[in-house]
Amino acid sequence: MTAAPTAAPRKLEVAILVCPGYLPVDVIGVHTLLGFQPEVNVHLVWKDLDEIQGTPNFPTRATTTFEECPADLDVLLAGAVPPEILEDAETLEFLADRGGRAKWVAGVCLGSLLMGAAGLLRGYRATTNFHAYDLLPYYGADLVRTNRVVTDRNRITAGPATGGIEIALRLLKDLRSTEAARLSELGWEYAPEPLFGVGTPELAGPELTEASMREFAEENTAFQAVSERAAERLGIVVPTA
Repeated sequence: MTAAPTAAPRKLEVAILVCPGYLPVDVIGVHTLLGFQPEVNVHLVWKDLDEIQGTPNFPTRATTTFEECPADLDVLLAGAVPPEILEDAETLEFLADRGGRAKWVAGVCLGSLLMGAAGLLRGYRATTNFHAYDLLPYYGADLVRTNRVVTDRNRITAGPATGGIEIALRLLKDLRSTEAARLSELGWEYAPEPLFGVGTPELAGPELTEASMREFAEENTAFQAVSERAAERLGIVVPTA
């Protein structure tokens, strides 16, 4: 008796937000690891398909508009974006709609704040870039101070840069198989060995951490103002220290 052929896995639908000023470093790992998988559609989504400028100096075009993006996504992900995007009504409406139905909602670095601004992290444990730890509660998230991946039900967040790769590996394990994730980790030789070993505040110590906080002070001031307005809009009371 001939065995029935094994059905091919259905295509996964992955949407990654791009916008003027976004940070490609936060999402390129996800785009690469998932995009090279068979039967995966990776959409770079924005309002239109015109050229936009990522940061720093990274010309990009979306492949799919908000309107044309599949309604039911396996993954909706964003990396760091400028503060004004957190108050862009069209972007927040899109994220809230697709994120409310997506199998996974993911935020890398300040992308976690964006997902929070769309109302997608309220009541979930989450993390972000250490410079913005104190802003996550403005979005109703339960802050986890870590540079590791944080998973809470179908929300997955991480710090910047390599956080995107680690999220992609975990999603690949869930959406495909452990073996697929293992093969991807090996194929891309993902085995970080930091040159200086100061990639977290705990490792860097107070002096270097304070210097880094000063470097991001102006940006943090802008995100603080946006986050305070978001808390008011979302009806969130932020606990005082």
